[in-house]
Amino acid sequence: MIDHDDTTVDSTPSIHHPAHIEQMKQLGRSNEALSLENWFKINFHPGLVHYFEHTMKFSKDENKRCYEIWRDFTTKGDHPPFFPGILNLLNRFKEENGIIVVVSHSEPDIIKTHYKQQIEFPGLFPDRIFGWNGNPKENKPDIWPVEETIKQFGIEKKDILVIDDLKPGITMAIDAGVDSAGVGWSQSHRIPEIKADLAEACTYYFEKIEQLEKLIFSFNTDKR
Repeated sequence: MIDHDDTTVDSTPSIHHPAHIEQMKQLGRSNEALSLENWFKINFHPGLVHYFEHTMKFSKDENKRCYEIWRDFTTKGDHPPFFPGILNLLNRFKEENGIIVVVSHSEPDIIKTHYKQQIEFPGLFPDRIFGWNGNPKENKPDIWPVEETIKQFGIEKKDILVIDDLKPGITMAIDAGVDSAGVGWSQSHRIPEIKADLAEACTYYFEKIEQLEKLIFSFNTDKR
């Protein structure tokens, strides 16, 4: 069960933070726009919903405009690149009959487009996508995606590894009783407190995709 933004695609520096800058500009609050480092920190804790509702206190109309701007940035511009090596890992996993489930706060159509338009491994696509649908009870940190994955694919908790660069996915894994791998190859993990907090919370922590790949395929070897 793998996250999308800043875990498989390098999207915050190229998409999400520029969208934030444009949001604040159009709302006439450019002086309150966050630096990339502080944007990463807000995403890590307390999260964007809290930031919008409690820190910025956006009105309903302001939230609507922020969403429209974000959708423009995520659907009309260039797609963010996948991190080098991550598609190779996922493709190898699929070839060995692995199940890939994406759990992300991005919307499903955006995630689908990223996978469909990658050309490194044509046809590589997740088996299930849990994207943002407006219901927080159906996305991390709630355990519902884990429960649904177990039901749909007839697997056990011991078969699941949650992979994420931020706390919501790791919290979901902990609460659901499954293993987790915190990953630190995005720019956010150059921030010491993010790296330290995540590394302490998860079952495994990796700074390189090759390290994650080694772990995953050591599990497969053990099962044989």
